[in-house]
Amino acid sequence: MRRTTIILLLLALLFALTPVNSFAQEELSCTRGGLKRAVDQYIKAQTKGDISGLPLAATVSYIENMKAHDIKTGLINEPVKIDYHYSIYDEDSCQTFTEVIVTNEEKPLVFGARMRINHDKIAEIETLWTTTGYWLFNAVDYKKYASGEDWGPLPVEKRSSRGALVSAANAYLDAFLEGKLDLVPWGFPCVRIEGGVSTSPGEVVPPDASCEVGVPAGVNITNRRFIVDEVSGTVQVFCTFGPTSPDGQMGAADSHLFRLENGKLRYAHTLTHMKMSDFKGPMDNVPGQ
Repeated sequence: MRRTTIILLLLALLFALTPVNSFAQEELSCTRGGLKRAVDQYIKAQTKGDISGLPLAATVSYIENMKAHDIKTGLINEPVKIDYHYSIYDEDSCQTFTEVIVTNEEKPLVFGARMRINHDKIAEIETLWTTTGYWLFNAVDYKKYASGEDWGPLPVEKRSSRGALVSAANAYLDAFLEGKLDLVPWGFPCVRIEGGVSTSPGEVVPPDASCEVGVPAGVNITNRRFIVDEVSGTVQVFCTFGPTSPDGQMGAADSHLFRLENGKLRYAHTLTHMKMSDFKGPMDNVPGQ
């Protein structure tokens, strides 16, 4: 009788522990669901400004504006009231990208955050942020325009392959150097939000709205890295405006987020970590100027 009781107690204990252990192992992964759980945890941590609850790898890499940064003093430790966020999920590279908008008058922010998951841990967090005084920055307008757009999952017949999404992003960024706009798979209507300025700021987007507005020539966009989400037809690129100089100085840290439908460009969101006062070029073709 005593032996039977002990066995039953052991079985009960095993049964109680199994779901917990299973959940811990399954919580973060490279599946779409696992990546979404990682983003949910990141959003909670960023809102609180507290990373203690994040499942960070022991040697987690933290980057801000394309430079290594101490995670203990980074933006991720600043509590913020998030007014808008949107994420994409790359199962092939086990990465996520989240666009975040904070309209707080004292310190408004628009930033993009990349994470890479390694098994059940967050191995990398990278943030590129913009705020007052940075390139075309306007958090309130950014939220207004972005929240009115449809970046949701696409029907299968409207999706593009991973290769096609990367090629479209490259064609767009290549046009900044040689001006070959005809190689970009433009769609219509197409709207670009740049820092907070929209190429189609009206209440209704006209059917012929174009993202070609203000694309300069002669700018070499380098150091490109891609995060791709075929389900939502999106591709995000971390890159720099200008090549790295011989002394190691990079061009301005930049993020471009694209949405394609039926293989054609429909939306583009851009963030550039560059102060307006540091820009020395002509403003003639800059949207909203």
